[in-house]
Amino acid sequence: MTRRTATIVVVTLCVVLVAAALTLNIGWIYVNARSLLPLVLGVVAFALIIAGIIVYTVFLVRELHRNDQQDAFLNAVTHELKTPIASIRLYLQTLQSREVSEAQREDFYRTMLADADRLQQTVEQVLKAGAASQRVGLLHRSPVDMAALVGEVLEVARLRHHLTPEALTMAEATPDEAFVNGDADELRSVLSNLLDNAVKYSRDQVRVAIEVSVPEDELVRVRVSDQGVGIPHAQLKRIFRRFHRFQWRGSKVKGTGLGLYIVRSIVRQHGGRVSATSDGEGRGSTFTIELPRMVRT
Repeated sequence: MTRRTATIVVVTLCVVLVAAALTLNIGWIYVNARSLLPLVLGVVAFALIIAGIIVYTVFLVRELHRNDQQDAFLNAVTHELKTPIASIRLYLQTLQSREVSEAQREDFYRTMLADADRLQQTVEQVLKAGAASQRVGLLHRSPVDMAALVGEVLEVARLRHHLTPEALTMAEATPDEAFVNGDADELRSVLSNLLDNAVKYSRDQVRVAIEVSVPEDELVRVRVSDQGVGIPHAQLKRIFRRFHRFQWRGSKVKGTGLGLYIVRSIVRQHGGRVSATSDGEGRGSTFTIELPRMVRT
């Protein structure tokens, strides 16, 4: 029996039990209409039974859904680990079994390094997700220049995804005092996840813009906008949940479903907030981070 079938069975059973309890309750009221104490006790008891059935069913359905998400996560992680390992193994076997030209050798090395980076990113995401679910605050804080950090992450993203300068752009006017008190490595992870997602969901034409601003004296805002597949309104809050992955019209986007969960966890640890907006599917999306500004004296 699939989990979808199990969910339908559980919900149907809940409806039947609630209907039976209501029928018995009505019968009890009819039989004891003239006896106040048994009538009140019976109505209360049946109400508690009905509430218990509904609450138990809700928790059971949520557990089934959570198990589905965990299975999807395990499948995604397995794929993210197995694919680059198989690729690296194939190139190593080729290098071992036959002679290749120097140009081919360099190309093989470049591809294997890219696969190794992909493996490292997957492992780091899983480790960060585990740490984010357990850690409440930050261990290390120091002044972080968000404008400089964005520029650094932008260059790394261009190299990683082999993009032109026009594909990933940063607003020319960046504030000089966009400092926050936080962990530079953690904030770098936030920006990398948002840029990687923007690129992955941009389809063939990558046009991603990132902007750093100080709209208020006590606030630093970072906005990442793309012209990709967009996000349905119903998905805007779900996308930050652990293991949740939005697939656009049956498309298969690589990932573990942990990136945005990590983003939200780290931003909250810095005392900030993150939000997503979109005009709908096919109309792009914008992710906005707001962090407490550090006023340097």
